[in-house]
Amino acid sequence: MPKKIALLAALLVLATPGGDPPVAERVAVFGDLAHTRHVAVVVPGSDVDGDRFDATVGRMARALHAEVGRDDVAVVAWLGYRTPSGLGVDAATGRLARAGAASLARYVSGLPGRVHLVCHSYGSVVCALSGARVDDMVFLGSPGVRVRRAEELGTRVWAARGAEDWTRWVPKIRFADLGHGTDPMDPAFGAMILDTGRAREHDEYFKAGTESLRALAKIAGGERP
Repeated sequence: MPKKIALLAALLVLATPGGDPPVAERVAVFGDLAHTRHVAVVVPGSDVDGDRFDATVGRMARALHAEVGRDDVAVVAWLGYRTPSGLGVDAATGRLARAGAASLARYVSGLPGRVHLVCHSYGSVVCALSGARVDDMVFLGSPGVRVRRAEELGTRVWAARGAEDWTRWVPKIRFADLGHGTDPMDPAFGAMILDTGRAREHDEYFKAGTESLRALAKIAGGERP
């Protein structure tokens, strides 16, 4: 496809208003929400849908709950928005994230106890735009968060990226609605940086035995890593 035609096609996609049908919210709860003091909500990024729920965000939440090992901490796998597919235009723009942010804010507002958001990949954009009143917000392998400084989020903010996570090579730029801007790993952003240790790749942050999972478990329980 000639470059001019490809560029025009991309611009038409970016300019098209979102008309996606509503997404049925899906959650899986690990622990007892009725008696919990802390709730960690795991928010996924791209390529997650009903069929892949258990193998992706469900797997992450199970691993986190097992690592926490406390009766007063519940972990929720949450999917309440249409996630981007692959690394196309949807993954590079904020349209789906804005819809997800509104859904996430509504869900979080009804939770008991102290809430901690654990946001993976494109899910970090969703969390950052949600305006949710939470105790902690953790960005894992983020492509950018569309806010300039952590203090704008009104909570404790953490960030982590493995040494071989492909998101480190995503340009942290923003032009109109293309690109997600500020890298939460940038010292100027002001997030507290977590050591990922042996969790080096994009999908390893919840891997058993890693420094990243141990740190996430402490945050989920209201502690500092």
